[in-house]
Amino acid sequence: MSSEPPPGSGPQPPEDDPFRKQPPPDQGPGSPYGGQQPPGGGEQPPPYGGQQPPYGSQPPPYGGQPPPYGAGGYPSDPLAGMPPLADSGKRTLARIIDMILVGIVVVLITWGLGVREYQMSGNRVEVGKGFTQSLIAAVLYVAYDTVLIARSGQTLGKKWLRMRVANLNDGSTPSTQTSLLRALVLWLPFAFCCACIWTAICGGWSFFDKPYKQGLHCKAAKTVVVSTG
Repeated sequence: MSSEPPPGSGPQPPEDDPFRKQPPPDQGPGSPYGGQQPPGGGEQPPPYGGQQPPYGSQPPPYGGQPPPYGAGGYPSDPLAGMPPLADSGKRTLARIIDMILVGIVVVLITWGLGVREYQMSGNRVEVGKGFTQSLIAAVLYVAYDTVLIARSGQTLGKKWLRMRVANLNDGSTPSTQTSLLRALVLWLPFAFCCACIWTAICGGWSFFDKPYKQGLHCKAAKTVVVSTG
């Protein structure tokens, strides 16, 4: 029998991830989360001895099962047990810091290689050099975001402003695959065509998104940005 995980399950976050949400503590016999048997063993008897509840009383909500999504409470609320969502304004500032830091490296590399955005020679515009610079920028921005987010959930801008990226489902640090997807959605259009317009749309989406304040890149990767202090 194959021990491979089912298709689409993806890599699981390590058990020692300090940011991973932990299940709620056991709430005793009969708790929908505890999974414990009542004292004395055996199954818990049905309420009211299997008879109709007395007048004026109500049966347990949801039949004693965990509440459905949207009814509130863990585990139906993905944000339960996680830090508060980061402020969208601080996220924008962190992104600007990251853009400046990586942008300096892009300029230095392209200057050293003799690459400019556009070169005019007589009546000819050398667009090939412009593409080379865009390619270098895309690789550096994507690599920067992917490596740092997969390592700790924080780019330098996010670390300095006390926030991090977390998986929406369990609060853990995103995997390399998730971080790469998030970075590609954010940086490829920025590098090749839309520049700051795409960054404003993609990141600015978090100002209006409810309930998780996700940018378009966060939606694609199923992540959120939370505060760390």
